[in-house]
Amino acid sequence: MDTNENQIIKNTILFVKETLKNAEGGHDWFHIERVYRTSLVIAKTEKVNPFIVALGALLHDIADAKFYDGDETVGPKMAKDFLKTQQVTDLVIDEIVYIIDNISFKNSLSNSQTKKISKELQVIQDADRLDAIGAIGIARAFNYGGFKNRVLYNPEIKPQLNQTKEEYKKSKAPTLNHFYEKLFLLKDMMNTKTGKIMAQERHTYMEDFLKQFYKEWGL
Repeated sequence: MDTNENQIIKNTILFVKETLKNAEGGHDWFHIERVYRTSLVIAKTEKVNPFIVALGALLHDIADAKFYDGDETVGPKMAKDFLKTQQVTDLVIDEIVYIIDNISFKNSLSNSQTKKISKELQVIQDADRLDAIGAIGIARAFNYGGFKNRVLYNPEIKPQLNQTKEEYKKSKAPTLNHFYEKLFLLKDMMNTKTGKIMAQERHTYMEDFLKQFYKEWGL
């Protein structure tokens, strides 16, 4: 990347930190930072535009729809408005908007994501999904569950598999169900070879966690 691109990335980091300074703990600046760093690691093994990967990772959750009454237009608009202040080209802006529009797990539950996705999106999507599994993924799941005042676990409420996008968005199920409805599915949804390798260890950790959880629950 050239000097100008590096400066834009620095400015983007400052913008994201300020925008998310009061965000829920699982979707705050530290989540963005982890996804950003992991994206850079995966990008080294893929033929991608590093500038788009960096910007896409930094802005992918700038306004998560779940915190804006489900409005999926806020994030893309916020990112677009900011990038225009940085004199970023329309072509790059379109790439970033595309990434924000298509990165989420819930979109994979609809027929809207049947086309082949860009390499840059593949890298960032893998990094984002890696942050949803493993030890940090477990912490984020229960943090969000507490934020939404959901019960930890209820043996009488079974996980709802094969959900539609709308069913997933409206779910108020216990946090533990989220492991079966999303987290355990992510390992097999990785796009890149590096992502798949990294996901396996984190997936196994979650399996071990649930074994201990059920043991302590008395099941």
